[in-house]
Amino acid sequence: MKKYLIVCLACVSLFGNAQEKWSVAQAAASQQKLNAEFSNPAETPLDENNLKYFQGLDFYPILEKFAVEAHFIRTENEKAFQMKTSTKRLPEYVKYGELHFQIDGKKLKLNVYQNIELSKKPGHEDDLFLPFSDKTCGKGSYIGGRYIDMKIPKYDDVLLDFNTAYNPYCAYNHKYSCPIVPLENDLDIAITAGVKKFHN
Repeated sequence: MKKYLIVCLACVSLFGNAQEKWSVAQAAASQQKLNAEFSNPAETPLDENNLKYFQGLDFYPILEKFAVEAHFIRTENEKAFQMKTSTKRLPEYVKYGELHFQIDGKKLKLNVYQNIELSKKPGHEDDLFLPFSDKTCGKGSYIGGRYIDMKIPKYDDVLLDFNTAYNPYCAYNHKYSCPIVPLENDLDIAITAGVKKFHN
């Protein structure tokens, strides 16, 4: 496994009204878990050749500035829609809410979605999907954008940690069908956090 470059010395910080705590260790653990999954032949999206030489994913340095307090707004009466993917598959999603936050004083917004079929399966009723793209796409990060996994918020203010952002499986293997980031979730800022683009 690759060592993780940690540039924040704070052990724990509590965000304003958010009910969740953030720590460098927590973000690093998320990255370690991802590396473990990629190293496991039963879970990895890597093909046989890439798995053979896999040493660990490349990550941006963990930065506290990219673990932000976001204000969650539930959007009611949204209509389900078919989200485009990298193949002809068109899974049904519904916009579940909006996340409003700031980075470097810039006001930003991301929509968060719920996969209708997945939400009907036991254990996934609270799963939410947060796809986004930003100014690093095609440069330091995957050109198709990245994802963050979330749960339905229990409070109006939540922790949004871009240090946990990961690539779609399509970034590693073309056999997968991956949702394409909606245009409204393109951020006009460089999110230098989370997984970098994959190098063969």
